[in-house]
Amino acid sequence: MRITIEHQTHYRFAQPVWHGVQRLRLTPRDCPVQSVLSWDLSVEGAQVETVYEDHNLNPVTVISLGSGNGEVTITARGVVETRDAAGVMGPHTGFMPLWLLTNQTALTKPGPKLRALAGKFRDDGANTIPMLHDLMTAVGEAVAYEAGHTGADTTAEAVLATGKGVCQDHAHVFIGAVRLLGLPARYVSGYLLMEDRVEQQAGHAWAEVHVPGLGWVGFDVSNDKCPDDSYVRLAVGVDYRDAAPVTSMAQGGGVGELSVALAVAQQSQAQ
Repeated sequence: MRITIEHQTHYRFAQPVWHGVQRLRLTPRDCPVQSVLSWDLSVEGAQVETVYEDHNLNPVTVISLGSGNGEVTITARGVVETRDAAGVMGPHTGFMPLWLLTNQTALTKPGPKLRALAGKFRDDGANTIPMLHDLMTAVGEAVAYEAGHTGADTTAEAVLATGKGVCQDHAHVFIGAVRLLGLPARYVSGYLLMEDRVEQQAGHAWAEVHVPGLGWVGFDVSNDKCPDDSYVRLAVGVDYRDAAPVTSMAQGGGVGELSVALAVAQQSQAQ
């Protein structure tokens, strides 16, 4: 399937920004489940300083904000051809060792609620995939999908206490539980083609688990399914902070406003 994406992020600052840096993980790369046919990443009100691959092999673009401007617009657009592999990404690549992906982070660190959830499951090595599907369903039942109750810094334990969250929260709870079971897990940011809409308010996120004999396998708690050809991958990391589409550090600017415009469509629809 060919999917077209146009993703615009606009920052309006109350005061001029005199020094700032933003790190963009907004460029998909070729992998076993997708081929990038075309992609363009442009910025207004900022300057591209460098482009590199990080420790997870994510393409990263670094931009600087230092001209005293009060607005920055980041636009990513392109076409990606996707393939349905039943969620299986395949062997591990990159510089991040698998054992490190069994360690908890500040966002996935378990407390009593996460330990209780994970304690209902056990990986015997023979039924890992069915167990992970059951865990995915259990996380979705424990955390209702509802925006407005969590933020970028909300931990998995806090999400379970609230009982409400979005795809980022679902991924963190699932990852934290999987790591308690001794399996490597990571966070994936990207886009999801939806049947009922083209315009969306935000990108999507899910999790992947490294399963012996299969490699990385994706699990989307928010939709209770493994990713198929309606998903486009952007970046992977130990958690949201490691794979966030935009991270920034700035001096000045005061209180800022953020607006996002995102359109994800099958190419025939876009045309």
